Amino acid sequence: MTSDVLNHSTYLIRRKIFKLFGGAFHIYDPTGQLAFYSRLKAFKLKEDIRLYTGEDMKTEALVIKARQVLDISATYDVIDPSTNQQVGALRRKGLKSMLKDEWIFMDTNDREIGYVKEDSMVLALVRRFLTNLIPQKYHGDIGGSQVCTFKQNFNPFVMKITADFSPDINGLLDRRLGIAAAVLLSAIEGRQR
Repeated sequence: MTSDVLNHSTYLIRRKIFKLFGGAFHIYDPTGQLAFYSRLKAFKLKEDIRLYTGEDMKTEALVIKARQVLDISATYDVIDPSTNQQVGALRRKGLKSMLKDEWIFMDTNDREIGYVKEDSMVLALVRRFLTNLIPQKYHGDIGGSQVCTFKQNFNPFVMKITADFSPDINGLLDRRLGIAAAVLLSAIEGRQR
């Protein structure tokens, strides 16, 4: 994969809400050009998300694979298919995420290096029990420094999340791990709505 596609500070992730089987993600760079594409398969017990450089799905750019089958605290390995090397992992904080979404950034040795959390407990509870019309917002942190924000834009037909990596001025977050986090938030958390 060319590193150019990973050098952007912002991306827009779009997922159609009303897709009968599976789903498709389009991830755009700041100029509106397609950076990544993924088509999710329906009825998978063990998540295996593949990002490609285009809709033709010829060139794999990133692989996100669940370690377990249907686990509320699942861990997802993020793999660079060009080297077949793991770049890190993301683990969902299962029971905690039922009230407020929370994910852990992990390095290649499964050490916790940071997190992604939903903005506030009050808004999270309102979203879960009263209305899902309030867009979600997340912030990511590594070593006490903010490295990203993910903000859902309200649209009842298309899930849109803006992934902003501009807070990561020290380059603490591997962009591939950050993009994987945004995709998982769209795919996994999006199913709860």
